[in-house]
Amino acid sequence: MNEMTLATLWGGLEAEASRLRQRTLRDLFEADANRFATHSYRLDDLLIDFSKEKLDMGAWAALLRLAHAKGVEARRDAIFAGDPVNETEGRAVFHVALRGGAGPEACAEGEPVMGAVEAELDRFLTFAEAVRTGAYASTNGKRFTDVVNIGIGGSDLGPAMACRALKPDADGPKLHFISNVDSAHATDVLEGLDPTTTLIIVASKTFTTLETMTNANAARDWLAEAIGDAAGAHIAAVSSNVEGAGEFGVAPDRVFVFWDWVGGRYSIWSAIGLPLAIAIGADDFRAFLKGAADMDDHFRTTPMAENLPVLLALAGIWRRNMLKCQTVALIPYDQRLEFFAAYIQQLDMESNGKSTRLDESAPRGSTGPVIWGEPGTNSQHSFFQHLHQGTDVIPVDFLVARHSREDLGDHHALLMANCLAQSRALAFGRTGEEAAAGMRRKGMDEADIDRLTAHRTFPGDRPSTTIVYDRLDPYALGRLIALFEHKVFVQGAIWGVNSYDQWGVELGKDLAVTLIPMVRDGAKAEGIDGSTAGLLAELRR
Repeated sequence: MNEMTLATLWGGLEAEASRLRQRTLRDLFEADANRFATHSYRLDDLLIDFSKEKLDMGAWAALLRLAHAKGVEARRDAIFAGDPVNETEGRAVFHVALRGGAGPEACAEGEPVMGAVEAELDRFLTFAEAVRTGAYASTNGKRFTDVVNIGIGGSDLGPAMACRALKPDADGPKLHFISNVDSAHATDVLEGLDPTTTLIIVASKTFTTLETMTNANAARDWLAEAIGDAAGAHIAAVSSNVEGAGEFGVAPDRVFVFWDWVGGRYSIWSAIGLPLAIAIGADDFRAFLKGAADMDDHFRTTPMAENLPVLLALAGIWRRNMLKCQTVALIPYDQRLEFFAAYIQQLDMESNGKSTRLDESAPRGSTGPVIWGEPGTNSQHSFFQHLHQGTDVIPVDFLVARHSREDLGDHHALLMANCLAQSRALAFGRTGEEAAAGMRRKGMDEADIDRLTAHRTFPGDRPSTTIVYDRLDPYALGRLIALFEHKVFVQGAIWGVNSYDQWGVELGKDLAVTLIPMVRDGAKAEGIDGSTAGLLAELRR
């Protein structure tokens, strides 16, 4: 597809946006009483409601034309074929194979992989069950009561998020997570644990990650102080560097591997998920994988006009490039998804926070938005003031379950009512006349009504999408994560960026290595800017 044709398609999209800028969400709902039915899409119990987005069928058609022209389907097929679509690093992007989503004959770069994938899955799930049952016990013969995962980025956030999300299913040892190289993190996690019944998992693809290995050395020392030379029996590793793990003292039968075609932020499906498997057990972990595989199948086979990840991505393209929205608030009305926004933040921003396209040119417009959020209803009492009446329009993605895992009074009914109320208030707001009428019904004085009407007016016309699922269980969580993974891929394909490298992480790491001797050892400060030199001197005081 040449640039002239693409420019025409982007121009057509802008024409649709110009038309819709003249209409409010109130207008759109008044014009289409069946808007919910027209703009909601389902996959079994999963429903995504786009009716409160500033979109109509004309805009959807223009977005789909752009997606077709950008080759989304062909690029998707290349992912599932195991082709090296991570072009800057020359790698396949094949995390779908880890959950069976690429089929039993899956090949990465022409090499069959499913035999190795299934064998490693069986290995780490067998180990997880052995830890859970006590078949693999501590050096004193007791069951492990606690498991500490040491990793950072994708080796930490995915397992930590999933263990929190699936707490009702977690009947194994208690899970803890250390990621930050700040000594406070390791100290606070290890404090109060019994090293004689604690298992440490060191999760690092290269087994050289600075933060992870610093924390791993501290944890090994903590174990050795209590149990001496037997400390190695209390350590397992997840890494591609089996030799490095062995040098650290981890026996080969406790080193679980994954492959170069598994990116860190897509690695929860691999042995990086070992902490989750220990928490919830092998059967539930396989259900987690099945949820993702079913979303893979939907994404791979469903026409784009009905494809949930594609539509979610296109709504995001509309927000970012047509509505010029810089951020998206991700608000789960599910307390156990309290780390979900942070997880998707990493997935999205590390993938599509790019300013260079695959052809080395600059993008036509803005790429990935800032993703942030907290659970409702807490967030309603925090930043929702800005969402409703601030000068910036910030789209919201709501997530809510039909059913709670607990039966506790009216809690879930109140939770759902709040979610619906917030999306309704964002969309339709409250006019000055409505605000004044409400105050009159409460018997307020006319002078106070005049004084407060402007303050109690809500502009509305603020877009949101609501994602509804039945209940938060392993299958549902796996499906949700895969939904967002594929959404990120589609947006990257349309923007023309590589969603699977992360060169932006490297510069800071490289500079930190040069600064460590200056900070730690007092080495002479050379080759650094005046500001950094001044801060270094201040920190040495």
